[in-house]
Amino acid sequence: MSTELKMVQPSTTGDACTYMWACAICDENETCQKDKEGHSRWLVAKRMERIDYKILVMSNKGGVGKSTVSTNIAVSLALKGYEVGICDMDIHGPNIPKMVGAEGQRLKISTGGGIIPYQAYNMKIASMSFLLQNSDDPIIWRDAYKFEFINQLLGGVEWQDLQYLIVDLPPGTGNESVTTIDLIGEVTGCVIVSTPQEVALLDARKSVTFARDSELPIIGVVENMSGLDCPHCHEHIDVFRMGGGEASARDMDVPFLGRIPLDPEVVRQSDYGEPYALFHSDLPTADAYHAIANQVDSFCKKKGSLVSVATRSPFKKK
Repeated sequence: MSTELKMVQPSTTGDACTYMWACAICDENETCQKDKEGHSRWLVAKRMERIDYKILVMSNKGGVGKSTVSTNIAVSLALKGYEVGICDMDIHGPNIPKMVGAEGQRLKISTGGGIIPYQAYNMKIASMSFLLQNSDDPIIWRDAYKFEFINQLLGGVEWQDLQYLIVDLPPGTGNESVTTIDLIGEVTGCVIVSTPQEVALLDARKSVTFARDSELPIIGVVENMSGLDCPHCHEHIDVFRMGGGEASARDMDVPFLGRIPLDPEVVRQSDYGEPYALFHSDLPTADAYHAIANQVDSFCKKKGSLVSVATRSPFKKK
């Protein structure tokens, strides 16, 4: 691989590196005297400028189904004909490859030196899971090394032209989330996922506050695992209560995107590597995913048109 990369590397005699790949996979990483952080930011900016909308899916609490929501929103957008990518930024628990049938796969290096994302269901996917020799290995990294990984996923991966990049953030509001937001720069919006019980709602409120403090546009709150229709008696069961996400969104004065009902088939399909929203598009839970994706799409289109109007010179002819 190193010989191939050297053949396509541009000159680095100047002050700024112009390699279109992350420092971690560069042959000159150990001897390079360039500003690596500056290069990282330049590289991410070059990748991100080819993507129309960057959407963060986040939660302050783990176990609320954030990765499942990310995958199915992405699938729903892809079904609408958009070019979509999923960036699995959950370093310690990368689950998205499992949900798209890509567990155990490895990413390859292109002739241009970038990382080629895995493709499944008309989506481009990159994840920590693809970079591990053994998916059972725990990640025991300090923050400085996590920065290199985040840079690889955002800047090292050849995302090319996309309408949507769905970034599945790890739970919480720690270093990974802050670094991701800082590197991306202009985030189109964020979706906050919660479950109806009170403990999860407390964490959702923290996510809203974090988004506001980070000046992230909030697309809205999703109430996941919201009730179950019993397959035997057909009665509705509020397993984790119901309506808390909507009430929390109202209290925090942010949009409520909808409830996603519990459905055992979501778990089975995820374990099989088949996105639920693609294979069960006529069922209520899939309808909920599609409705949320439509709202994300509408938000981005509206914001895009506002940016276009705001940046248009009043002296130019239409």
